[in-house]
Amino acid sequence: MTTRIRRARQSDVADIVRLLADDALGVAREDPTDRAPYQAAFARVDADPNQHLIVAERMAEPAGEIVGTLQLSLQPGLSRRGATRCTIEGVRIAADARGTGLGTQLLEWAVEEASRLGASLVQLTSDASRADARRFYEHLGFTASHVGFKRTLD
Repeated sequence: MTTRIRRARQSDVADIVRLLADDALGVAREDPTDRAPYQAAFARVDADPNQHLIVAERMAEPAGEIVGTLQLSLQPGLSRRGATRCTIEGVRIAADARGTGLGTQLLEWAVEEASRLGASLVQLTSDASRADARRFYEHLGFTASHVGFKRTLD
C-alpha cells in the first residue's frame, strides 16, 4: 500500500475519530456523531509543540483516504539523565489496511521521528485484551517491561 505519512490537519479529525471508533474497544468509548469534543481536543494537541498527531494517507485509489493514525507525545524529564521520552498513543489502522505492512511502516516511521525529535526512549501501552497488538509490538522490538495503571477521573 502506498501511503504518505504526515501531520494531521483539522480536516482529518472526522477520519481519525472513525479509525478510533472502528474496533471492539473504541466502539464503546468514541462517539463519531459528536464532533465538538474532538475538534476542541485537536486544537489543544495541534497547539502543543510536544504533541504530534499523525495520519497515514492512501496515495492510490481511493487517494486521500486516511488509513492510519497515531500520536507522538514528547515528555522531557529528569530521570534517565534528563532524557526525553516519546509515548506513542492511539495507534489505529483501517480494517481494510491491516495486514498490508502499513502498521509496521507507521510504527517504524514513529520511532525514527521520535529519535529525530530528540527522544532517547520510545514507549507505548496497549490494552491488555489486545493480544494481536502485543505480538505486533514485540515483533517490532518493543518489550513488555512494565505494568501500566490507569484511573478514570470524573
